[in-house]
Amino acid sequence: MQQEWFFSWFNTPYYHILYRNRDYSEASVFIDNIIQFLKLKTNAVCWDLCCGKGRHSIYLNKKGYSVIGTDLSEQSILEASKNSNDSLEFYQHDMRKLFRTNYFDIVFNVFTSFGYFEKREDDLHVFDSVQKSLKPNGLFVFDYLNSEYVKNQMIECDVKIIEGITFNVSKKIENSTIIKSIDFKDKGQNFQFEERVKLFDKVYFEGLAKDCNLTILNTFGNYQLQEFDKKTSPRLILVLQKK
Repeated sequence: MQQEWFFSWFNTPYYHILYRNRDYSEASVFIDNIIQFLKLKTNAVCWDLCCGKGRHSIYLNKKGYSVIGTDLSEQSILEASKNSNDSLEFYQHDMRKLFRTNYFDIVFNVFTSFGYFEKREDDLHVFDSVQKSLKPNGLFVFDYLNSEYVKNQMIECDVKIIEGITFNVSKKIENSTIIKSIDFKDKGQNFQFEERVKLFDKVYFEGLAKDCNLTILNTFGNYQLQEFDKKTSPRLILVLQKK
């Protein structure tokens, strides 16, 4: 059976080179806005699901929260763990599997860390594991791309030169999936990787929420928490609650 694309790509150092300039200030603005909106208590226990190298986890922890970050990538967790302390922990974990039960006050899944799987069953496993991990009335902050916006704004070809490596990035839409091809050469060797993200809409997530006993409380369209507009909003941000 062919290995799913994210197992290899997220674990290579080239993934972190390509995306090293991601906007940390944007991440902190979103976290500030959402915890203020939710009036998140200072003793809240947080789960950063698909934490990468931990930028959101670290920021939440600096705000005074107890945080656990998990990610499939061993390399990301090794890097994130350099920031561990008594109230900040990191673990390698597949988001489709149960992690903890009735443990967290709030779960964050942000920056489109979803939509990688071919089967709806896998997506259900993710939402179900989140639901089971939450305490009664616990919250799930889910930040995804807005599929309509992405379709209209997509740049088909791009070239990025980072650390002397020329990354040729091309995108196409096929079977309601954005397929990003990443080609480059380093140290005399040619590399090719692929990212595949489903163009899900709000209705799809409403179905997952219903099947997993989660209630959608709020819907936002950007990190400033403005109202969601199907055509113009860059993000689809949902706040869900365990029933």
